[in-house]
Amino acid sequence: MQVSLNYVNDTKGTLRAVQMPIEDWKKVLDTLRRYEQALQVQSDLTTAFAEVEMMRAGKLKKKTLSSFLHEL
Repeated sequence: MQVSLNYVNDTKGTLRAVQMPIEDWKKVLDTLRRYEQALQVQSDLTTAFAEVEMMRAGKLKKKTLSSFLHEL
């Protein structure tokens, strides 16, 4: 995605802000949300697989399908 950016400096030349067209900003936010969702799914799956391994090793009590569904 090609984004048009404008840099805003103060009177001393220090970079203070970046401006971009609102449509580009909306695309950036949409992409960020999709990445956040993907990371959440990855994290949830990692946790789930770790729990399964703990259950198989006898370190965590197994759940029934009914109790699992009630947690949702």
